[in-house]
Amino acid sequence: MATTLGVMTPAELLNDFSLEITAKDGDKFREAASLIPPGTQVSVTFLPGEEFDMRVATVKLVKQLGFVPMPHLSARRLRSQAQLENYLGRLSDEVGIDRVFVIAGDPPRPEGPYEDALAIIKSGILGNYGVKHVGISGYPEGHPDIPNPKLRQAMLDKDVALKELGLDYSIMTQFGFDANPVFTWLEQIRADGIVAPVRIGVPGPTSVKTLLRFAARCGVGASASVMKKYGFSITQLLTTAGPDRLVEEMAATYDPELHGKMLLHFYPFGGLTKAAQWVKEYRANG
Repeated sequence: MATTLGVMTPAELLNDFSLEITAKDGDKFREAASLIPPGTQVSVTFLPGEEFDMRVATVKLVKQLGFVPMPHLSARRLRSQAQLENYLGRLSDEVGIDRVFVIAGDPPRPEGPYEDALAIIKSGILGNYGVKHVGISGYPEGHPDIPNPKLRQAMLDKDVALKELGLDYSIMTQFGFDANPVFTWLEQIRADGIVAPVRIGVPGPTSVKTLLRFAARCGVGASASVMKKYGFSITQLLTTAGPDRLVEEMAATYDPELHGKMLLHFYPFGGLTKAAQWVKEYRANG
């Protein structure tokens, strides 16, 4: 096989990146908007403590400012089909969305009729509200509560269901510190026949202490070897860390023929403005 390994620079890997914000981040997003390229995809979370009015308002703001909103649906947090349809109806009527990101969510037991993302997808409801593109989750480093074989089968099941419904889709992963498991996982899903674009989660610049706290919560491998690889020690927990080294490693390893279409998705744990500024400066200097 002819290889295209190393043809993409780190700065080029940041083309068409996406961002994630919470429904409470409207004011912060407005402040950071001028630093973000128009048309950037922006995910809006579905977390506890967020009201539906707030979610709709933030999704609407994202679109009004010239970006592409991708509102999240947390299957296990939805209490009824009516609640799901009401939210989708408002997003369709008040915003005009064409994409959503569907995830199972954190509750150990469903609060309503939807056990997981597949249940929402197979319901056929999404297309009734103008959804043409669905985002689904990916876990290169695994999930703390779900065995890898089950994760693998879930992705295959979603692939089948989305194709049957005629819906386009992409995959968005949890953030990580290490490129190696990302590319091993990409090779595995491509070998399984999954050809959808993948947005790899990258932490925006923040303190090492904050990164480790999120990593522990998300089940991401924040091992001593990774700390050592990135040059951090227990005495440097207040040091601010950017994803420079991770992005460089990904660009050096990425082979489109082997890994398929790969983009980056930023989790701005250290703040939206800081993440947007980092991307802008990195692209300009790349």
